[in-house]
Amino acid sequence: TCSGIVPMRYRNDKISITDFGGVGDGRTLNTKAFRAAIYRIQHLRRRGGTLLYVPPGVYLTESFNLTSHMTLYLARGAVIKATQDTWNWPLIAPLPSYGRGREHPGGRYMSFIHGDGLRDVVITGENGTIDGEGAIWWNMWRQRTLQFTRPNLVEFVNSRGIIISNVIFRNSPFWNIHPVYCSNVVIRYVTILAPPDSPNTDGIDPDSSSNVCIEDSFISTGDDLVAVKSGWDEYGIAYGRPSSCITIRRVTGTSPFSGIAVGSETSGGVENVLAENIVLYNTGIGVNVKTNIGRGGFIKNITVSEVFMENVRTGIKIAGDTGDHPDNNFNPNALPYVKGVTFKNIWGVKVQRAGSIQGLKNAPFTGICLSKVNLHGSPPWKCSDVSGAAIEVSPWPCAELTSPQQ
Repeated sequence: TCSGIVPMRYRNDKISITDFGGVGDGRTLNTKAFRAAIYRIQHLRRRGGTLLYVPPGVYLTESFNLTSHMTLYLARGAVIKATQDTWNWPLIAPLPSYGRGREHPGGRYMSFIHGDGLRDVVITGENGTIDGEGAIWWNMWRQRTLQFTRPNLVEFVNSRGIIISNVIFRNSPFWNIHPVYCSNVVIRYVTILAPPDSPNTDGIDPDSSSNVCIEDSFISTGDDLVAVKSGWDEYGIAYGRPSSCITIRRVTGTSPFSGIAVGSETSGGVENVLAENIVLYNTGIGVNVKTNIGRGGFIKNITVSEVFMENVRTGIKIAGDTGDHPDNNFNPNALPYVKGVTFKNIWGVKVQRAGSIQGLKNAPFTGICLSKVNLHGSPPWKCSDVSGAAIEVSPWPCAELTSPQQ
């Protein structure tokens, strides 16, 4: 386990949302209660921090900000549910590494539960639920009536010492859990659920963050289960903050898109990613490393091992032509650098297509190594502009991956 990178804090000071007028009847709006409780934690500053207890019940609320040195604790049967009122949802500035909202130019809606510049925050409990009530946002996306980028369910920005564990996340409007510009983040024992046709409901997206540990979780969503990112085209290149030291271990799930993904927004660079003991079923692409011209940045030292996949459209895909651009100002000569990607001990059943590794003509992908990869009964690999090695791979991959000496 890598969960020891953030120590679990014991909070002597405990308060309940009901102390601040919280009502868990599913109808009463609890925004004032949450904001008042967190204001108290922020300003009283009890030694060792404070635990905010949410008892069983359904607590309807607008979005709210967390503060440092607090634990948000959801009892069994507790639900924090997002209001359906999108009209006065707060807007915040775009992330500098994206230059604009991910879906629309300009600002973006604040995440349902938000933290900026925080230290020592825990979201945990007895498998209570944080419900984003995302259907209203998905429909706005489908009908093209969105004015700004949809809110994430939980986002931490410029924060460190974060633990998210033993909570169920449901129906996020957009990405579920998004640590961006963060360090020392542990996400474990979580369940993330959204319908397979829900747009862009990525499970966990570590973004320009370091020392992130994702373990022992189940994710079933409408987009990538885990996607490591680091900024978008010229904005990500200028911001220049990579994602590094990301560990993904013992994750099970299903998605019409990718199980484990790197990219496609990787302009700040991604390095030192380990994904192991992954179980994927009914998934579009098992493991997907994706970038594009204009991205720049680098993807290096990625290791994926001990993966079982069943009923998957494509087992392994590495591609240099994936993802869109924020605007037309990207530099077509900003080519990504992809080197040192290892896949080992991967077993697939009912895989329609074994794999595809397609680099860029002017920036071939190098050091792509496959070892003990068995993707049963699938047609041959497709490769171009790639070099590396293959040992004990079935079906046998492309000629570009030949010499084990490499």
